[in-house]
Amino acid sequence: MAGRGGMGFSRVARAFGLGLLAYVGLVAVIETLLGVLQPDTGDTIVITTTGADGVATDRVLGRDFAGGRHYASVNHWPRAWYHEALANPRVQVTMDGVTADYIAVPVDDEEHERVAAEIGNGIVFKIMVGFAPQRFLRLKPVSEH
Repeated sequence: MAGRGGMGFSRVARAFGLGLLAYVGLVAVIETLLGVLQPDTGDTIVITTTGADGVATDRVLGRDFAGGRHYASVNHWPRAWYHEALANPRVQVTMDGVTADYIAVPVDDEEHERVAAEIGNGIVFKIMVGFAPQRFLRLKPVSEH
């Protein structure tokens, strides 16, 4: 009988492991599809960042607006554009067909909390993207700089 208790744990551990593997696989598929398809739902912006190699890259992002300001948020695990914007904050943003130059300004903790509360991603979204940490960049028009 003692052996059966061990087998029960083994089955539970195996089921948990398979469930976790399936979840990680689902998140990978969702993230890959979003990265490849770059859906433009009309409620999006295109941010152009420049890497250390000097190559400009476009990324479609959700349009985030809070407190009268525009933000770019990274909500997914692939985040090369975010790191490029941190390293080279001069970016171009296309909104409603108009392209303009911006400075991508990292937000402090207080601003992050305020913007996150206003924009908010629900629990279903967080589950779908594997609980990727959310970060914000305030998009400051160069004309204001």
